Amino acid sequence: MREDKDVRKTLIFGNGLGMALDPTLFSLDEAIGRAWEGEGIFDPETRALVRCCLMDDGDTERPHGEGDLDALQLVVSSCDFLDRMSQGGAHWLSDHGQRFPAAVRKFLYQTALQFHRRDVLLPLEFAQPLAAFLHETHSHVATLNYDNLLYQRMIEAHVLSGYDGALVDGMLGRGFSPENLERKWGRTFGYYLHLHGSPLFVDQDDIVRKLQQGELGGDDDVVGSHIVLTHVKHKPTVIAASALLQSYWQHLESALEESNEVILFGYSGLDTHLNELLERRSPERIRVVEWDGSGEQAKREVFWKKALGKEAAVMRMESILAFADWG
Repeated sequence: MREDKDVRKTLIFGNGLGMALDPTLFSLDEAIGRAWEGEGIFDPETRALVRCCLMDDGDTERPHGEGDLDALQLVVSSCDFLDRMSQGGAHWLSDHGQRFPAAVRKFLYQTALQFHRRDVLLPLEFAQPLAAFLHETHSHVATLNYDNLLYQRMIEAHVLSGYDGALVDGMLGRGFSPENLERKWGRTFGYYLHLHGSPLFVDQDDIVRKLQQGELGGDDDVVGSHIVLTHVKHKPTVIAASALLQSYWQHLESALEESNEVILFGYSGLDTHLNELLERRSPERIRVVEWDGSGEQAKREVFWKKALGKEAAVMRMESILAFADWG
C-alpha cells in the first residue's frame, strides 16, 4: 500500500452493478416474484396476511418492490413488540401472529438469496482493475446490494483474505465482532461493509456468522435478521435492530472521514439515510457513476446536488461496467 493517506477513497456500490450485467436477473421485482412462488416459505394463511399489507393501488397479488413493504414492515415490528410484551404465559398474539415475523424474514431472506448466484460473474475486465486499485490503496468498499457479484470477485483476487487481504469485513471463523475491524499491530486494511446485509449472515447461538458462498441457512439458523429489504423510511429501524449492521454504518463514518473522495457506483440516490450521512460526513469530492438511461446530464446533476446537499461529478455511461478510472 502507498503510505500517503490521501490515496484512500470510499467506493459505494448499489444495485446498478447487477442491473448492468443482467437487468432481469437482478431486478428486485423479479427476485420478489421468484421468492413469493418458492415452496415452504408461506402457508396460505400467511400469504393472505401479507396481501392484506399491500397498498390497494394496483396489483395486490404479491409485493413488487421496496415501496410495497411499508405496511408489511409496520406489522412485523408491531408483532415483535407485542411478542416482547408477553408475560407469565399470557400473549397478545395468536400462534399464527407469533410466527408471522419469522415467516416474513424468511421471505426477505429468500428474496435476497435470489441475487446470490455463483454462475453469474462480473467480467474480469471490470473486476481486475478494481482489485488492483484496492490492493494498492486499501480504499474502503461499501455495498447496498444483496448479491455476491463484487464479493466473489474480491475473494478470488485476495482483496478479501482475512487479515492478509487489503480489506476486512469483520467476519472471522468465530463469527462477527466489531473488534475484528480494529486495526492492530500496524495493519492498514480498509473496510468492506455490507451496509444492507447479506443472506450469508445468519444468527447461530446469538452469534452472527457468515455462511460459505452458496450455502443455505439451516433449520437451526435464524435468517433474515441482517437484511435491509424494506421501504426506505423503515431502513434505519432495521439497521438499528442489528448490531452487525450498526457496526458497519459506524465504520462507514470512519471510512468517510479518512477518504479524500467518494465514488457512488450504480446507486439510485434514493436511500435518504445514506444521503444524509454523506451530506454530513463525506469529503467534498464525490463522483457518481451511473447508467446514461437514468436521465439527462443537467437533470441528474440537479438531482444529485439536492440528494447529497453538495456538488457531485456525474458520469453517465452506456454500461457502467466499462468504468475503470478508480484513481
